[in-house]
Amino acid sequence: MSSNPVVTSAEVAAALADGRAVVALESTIFSTLGLPVPHNREALARCESAVRRAGAVPAVTAVIDGVPTVGLEADQIDPVLAGTRKMSARDLGVAVGQRWDVGVTTVAAAVTLAARVGVSVFATGGIGGVHRGAEVSGDISADLGALAREPVVTVTAGAKAFLDLPRTVEYLDTLGVPLLGYRTDEFPAFYSRTSGVPLRLRVESPAEIAAIARGCRSVSYGGGIVVANPIPHAAEIPAAEIEAVLDDALRALDDAGVRGAAVTPFVLDAVGRATEGRSLPANLALAEANAELAAAIAVALAAESA
Repeated sequence: MSSNPVVTSAEVAAALADGRAVVALESTIFSTLGLPVPHNREALARCESAVRRAGAVPAVTAVIDGVPTVGLEADQIDPVLAGTRKMSARDLGVAVGQRWDVGVTTVAAAVTLAARVGVSVFATGGIGGVHRGAEVSGDISADLGALAREPVVTVTAGAKAFLDLPRTVEYLDTLGVPLLGYRTDEFPAFYSRTSGVPLRLRVESPAEIAAIARGCRSVSYGGGIVVANPIPHAAEIPAAEIEAVLDDALRALDDAGVRGAAVTPFVLDAVGRATEGRSLPANLALAEANAELAAAIAVALAAESA
């Protein structure tokens, strides 16, 4: 007898049974760990609406009352928005075994749960990656291993801007993950459309991405694909400006001795203050744009399977 299986909401279960498009979403960004109240609720509403407008069903991932969940019922939304325990893939079994009331998912946990129920497209704001100074600290996000391991197309606005972007791209290449620039020849830098880090592969449409995903399956490639989708022009913070802000934030991070899971909220808070709040609408805009593109990819994949 299987205990604590991955469960799906009624809407997601029906969509999967009918072969309709579904897009998985992480839940950290929608919790207080990702965005402040009430902007976390706004982010959820905008991302879910973007997915639905494009013809797909949104499926927020989480662990609720010890049960891994893909797709939220109405009474599960508020607990996830208030969630304070973040999970990577390594934590999923712990959250189940200890019956956490709420565990919110990172990229690694979200793609793991999505793959378990057959959801093949996922949207996030930005993936984790190789941290600056990783040659000394060894700090490399578990997101990268999960992206290589799970057969899910991930749409992201690049990696989080405070990471070592050239090494992150190189590490994905080492892991054998196809990295596709969506209408761009450079790896985006989250808040900025450009980073100076070139990409080898460029795609122009959701249908092209779906065809590549199908091609990967046909040659028995069992891992994921990363689609780098630059932040919308209107929401961009120029790279030169954000880099100066990040340098200051990272110096403050070192001075404060912040490490591990506390790094991201510390840096995002510092960036928000330094940009006088402009980073928040940028974050919302890129998350929404990624959700919309992911849904278009999912619809194209579903059409090919029909």
